Amino acid sequence: MTTVRTLPKAKVRPADRIFAGSTKTAGIIILVALAAVAVFLVAESIPALVADPEDLKGDYPNFWSYVGPLVFGTLWAAFLALLIAFPISIGIALFISHYAPRPIAQVLGYIIDLLAAVPSVVFGLWGIKVLAPLVTPLYVWLTENLGWMPFFTPPASGTGRTVLTVAIVLAVMIIPIITALSREIFLQTPVLHEEAALALGATRFEMIQMAVLPFARPGIISAAMLGLGRALGETMVVAMVLSPAILITFVLTGSINSATIPGNIALNFPEASGIAVNTLIATGLVLFVITLIINSIARYIVNRRKAFSGAN
Repeated sequence: MTTVRTLPKAKVRPADRIFAGSTKTAGIIILVALAAVAVFLVAESIPALVADPEDLKGDYPNFWSYVGPLVFGTLWAAFLALLIAFPISIGIALFISHYAPRPIAQVLGYIIDLLAAVPSVVFGLWGIKVLAPLVTPLYVWLTENLGWMPFFTPPASGTGRTVLTVAIVLAVMIIPIITALSREIFLQTPVLHEEAALALGATRFEMIQMAVLPFARPGIISAAMLGLGRALGETMVVAMVLSPAILITFVLTGSINSATIPGNIALNFPEASGIAVNTLIATGLVLFVITLIINSIARYIVNRRKAFSGAN
């Protein structure tokens, strides 16, 4: 007769119970908070979604014709910011992790981390007082020489407060986020992978192409999505720098620009009342859904790429 030996169970210590309980509680709190926000947004948005078009602000046939240009402006400004910030961030992160001497890399790392802590209102003031006057001559030159392109249709803004200026300021704001995360991911590349590439005769740049970037691709996507999320939800910079309007335009240097959802809420909420408040909350619900969709797509891409990154 064969006897089955059962392994003794490990003794669960009180510290393990406390740690497991605290982590589970933290996870539940996050889910409850997210659900509470979603319920609040949906409940407060229903009056605006079913309201008579005559009650809505401005001459709009329905709520969706009002929020459509705002969605475009939000995505357009965030896309431009990410387009500017992403290559710069990856370049800085690679320089810190694989090119710069250790003392310089440490100083640059501290500067990047410090830049991420600067309040957005400071960036907004810098955009108005420094950047906008500085780029105004450039906008004039672009409209005079490249005015045949739809992005630089004349006339140029005389104040420099355009969507391109906002995109530059947003890019400066999200560069520290993408750079800091990418730097840490690049530093986690297995040394054996790098040494193998160099041993096969690859240059440092080729080694980065063959070993570092494939390994770090999921992390790079995650860092880019975090930066994009910061740009999508940024309020103060857009409200302070941009001269907004409820319309759809691709012109980067003009004085009339598409408003964003956060900026529109910040500018109109203090004076709103009645159905106007519900309308602004409904636009916040749209932004909430857009952010969830973008993060879900990013998570799907990361999960697909993870098996090919060498991280496992």
